[in-house]
Amino acid sequence: MQAKRLNRIEESATIKMSHIAQQLQDEGKDVLNFSLGEPDFKTPEHICEAARQALDLEYTHYTSSAGIVELREEIAKKIREENQVDASMENVIVTPGAKQAIYELMMAVLDEGDEVIMLDPAWVTFEAAVKLAGGTIKWVKRVEEDVKYESLESVLSANTKMIIINSPNNPGGYVLSEKEQREIAEFAIEHDLIVLSDEIYEKILYGRKHVSIASFDGMHERTVIINGFSKTYAMTGWRIGYAVAPLEIMKGMLKIQQHSVTCAPSISQFAALTALKSSQDCVREMVCEFQKRRDVIVRRLNEMGLRCVDPEGAFYAFINTSGHGDDVEFTERLLKEAYIVVTPGSAFGLAGKDYVRLSFAASMEHILDGMDRIERLL
Repeated sequence: MQAKRLNRIEESATIKMSHIAQQLQDEGKDVLNFSLGEPDFKTPEHICEAARQALDLEYTHYTSSAGIVELREEIAKKIREENQVDASMENVIVTPGAKQAIYELMMAVLDEGDEVIMLDPAWVTFEAAVKLAGGTIKWVKRVEEDVKYESLESVLSANTKMIIINSPNNPGGYVLSEKEQREIAEFAIEHDLIVLSDEIYEKILYGRKHVSIASFDGMHERTVIINGFSKTYAMTGWRIGYAVAPLEIMKGMLKIQQHSVTCAPSISQFAALTALKSSQDCVREMVCEFQKRRDVIVRRLNEMGLRCVDPEGAFYAFINTSGHGDDVEFTERLLKEAYIVVTPGSAFGLAGKDYVRLSFAASMEHILDGMDRIERLL
């Protein structure tokens, strides 16, 4: 009875592993869940207070489909000042989570048979969104090696329509260099391609600086920036994201939003407005704690002989399991013998079969316990 399009995709591996962790916890097992990319911090109090005020003022009804004017203006201001990208309120759509923005973009621009270049490995939802829209994936490897113009050109065809980049990256933890982004930009301009730039981890950096590819000459008119509040402000459950896009693409995305979810939650929009306009000290404090966790994980894993590339951004360790079985075998062994839940790397693309992803969006206590369990297992 299912639509044939569902045969194109699998269930989300990250959510699946999180469900397994919850089931084991419900059975009374002492499980450490490192599978889901969700900050373990509370949403900052001043953001919660803004939501309470919105409730008191009865801001509990539909907003315009694109989002409230004040928030769209503030997002456009942020994009201009922080990312050096020319944007106005008309270029902004506020969505119930960044995932919704990604789906709307795919449905707005892809036709059956269009091809999308993705850097391998890539977050699981990109592939699903492309396939549900009728597109197909062309992979270019980007794990422990740089992206080059020639590697992009090797998968180009007459059907290529888009390139997806995600920097800082989930699951790899890398940050694209400016040189890499300029080669991608040159390639996109020369072949008239759309670029989806997922920048949701832009604030979670360790000694690196975020540069948006949309800020390069000739790129803002072909780049769609995806971002949101879930990771930066620990607002995953608020379901609030946004896209900044050229007007022609934005009109298509808005049509889809109008006929699907109508608008983002009104209360979440007012909370997000406060998040942007208030002090960013809360963000800096969270990133500082993430960095401490990252340093412990990388040191301990390397001491065990598990090669882990130093994450430059986001909050994931992409661990090479060579010598300990493939990604699925190692994931199952961690689960059965140590009650540790991670995500197998093959969920993220072709290059991940020798990797697992471990999220360090977990307490230091859990991280230290997890590292001890892995060490005993090995």
